[in-house]
Amino acid sequence: MKVKRLFCLLLICLVVVSCGTDEVQEEFDETPNQPKETLTQIKDVFGKSIRDFNVLPENDPSSNKENLQMAIDWASKTGSALFVEPSDQPYHVQGGLILKKNVSLLGVHGPTPRGTINPNQKGNPVGSVFKITDRRNPFITVESGTQIKGIQFWYSDQTINDPVKIIPYPATIKASQTSNAQGVYLSCLTFYGEYLAMDFNCPIEHPCELITFEHCYGYPLSGEFIRIDNCYDIPRLLHCHVNPAVQRFVGGQYAPSVVDAVTTNKTFAFTINHTDNAQLIDIFTFGTYGGVFLGGDTYGQLTNFNLDCVAIGIHKKGNNTFNRNWQIAQGSIIANVGNDVRDIHPIVIEGEGHTALTNVEAFSGANPALTTVKENNSWDFMLVGGDKKLTISMYGCRMRNYFSDNPITILNKNAVIYANGCIDKNENLFTLP
Repeated sequence: MKVKRLFCLLLICLVVVSCGTDEVQEEFDETPNQPKETLTQIKDVFGKSIRDFNVLPENDPSSNKENLQMAIDWASKTGSALFVEPSDQPYHVQGGLILKKNVSLLGVHGPTPRGTINPNQKGNPVGSVFKITDRRNPFITVESGTQIKGIQFWYSDQTINDPVKIIPYPATIKASQTSNAQGVYLSCLTFYGEYLAMDFNCPIEHPCELITFEHCYGYPLSGEFIRIDNCYDIPRLLHCHVNPAVQRFVGGQYAPSVVDAVTTNKTFAFTINHTDNAQLIDIFTFGTYGGVFLGGDTYGQLTNFNLDCVAIGIHKKGNNTFNRNWQIAQGSIIANVGNDVRDIHPIVIEGEGHTALTNVEAFSGANPALTTVKENNSWDFMLVGGDKKLTISMYGCRMRNYFSDNPITILNKNAVIYANGCIDKNENLFTLP
């Protein structure tokens, strides 16, 4: 009986919904202009379209920049969002934009690694896409209370296969250097052909705070994807991915010679300096010299990471013993890039402070996407340098494919190192002391 009654109620609901839909459709049919107006109203809920400010794919980049800046100035007064309306052709925009306080710039995408495709014009990404060719100015500088989400940034003139022709573009997204950029949210962004993706190196007189980088994909030809300096409230780097195949469907995967050129810059994909309690979760990089650099005046947590085809996976420093401590867990490092195997170390620790390593593994091997050392090994698992007292604890670390006799190279006589439940390259138990 209850089942029958429930069935009747569901049937009534379906009829009501169907009738409502028919009434709406009848109203649209009676008023030809209604659907267009309704669509505009829907867009305005999510943000006023940049097309309403005459930012158009057919415009020249200078006009689009002027019009987009006008839209941003308008949106700043009310804290409005601007909708980057999807198109079969990208919006060609000159750099030098200022995303003023309170403004959100919203597109339609999640991250789009490998690229979106125009079926009628290969090599041309579609959707919410900014085409960038400006070689002098950062594309967009962000102020406080701003958001950029769901957008693709395409450097259409960048080389794919000739390292000599790499164009050193300024940063795509840059923190304000003249005001404190606080509360900035960067999400679901994809970069194609960038040289430096996101530059949050701030002057000490204008520090940044509470910056979130989430679901961002790219392959910076400088080797630097995100860099942060003078961030005095927690920055969050979440689910970010650096890989030379990120624009495979747009222009093709980067040639091994280009990837080799990136590694010779001796830069790190993720660099953290002068920062309070940084959070790095689910971080990936491939084909950069360094994975993550943790400067002397930083502390925080790095978890769930994969640093693939690097020379140095993690380089951790420390300038005091009080709060220059990092908890590093649940990750793998493949260190095999460089000219000399003696220079390849999955982990480098120096300075002062404490480093806690839990369930971190390292291994090595060949990879056709770039040039690896002939030994296809790292030199060791970890290099401990400096001359000041530092402390390291290791639990459950798996260490293999290193060339030296010992997994840890200890150059610092004042280092205190404890290892338990770790496995060396011969699959034997390794403990210290």
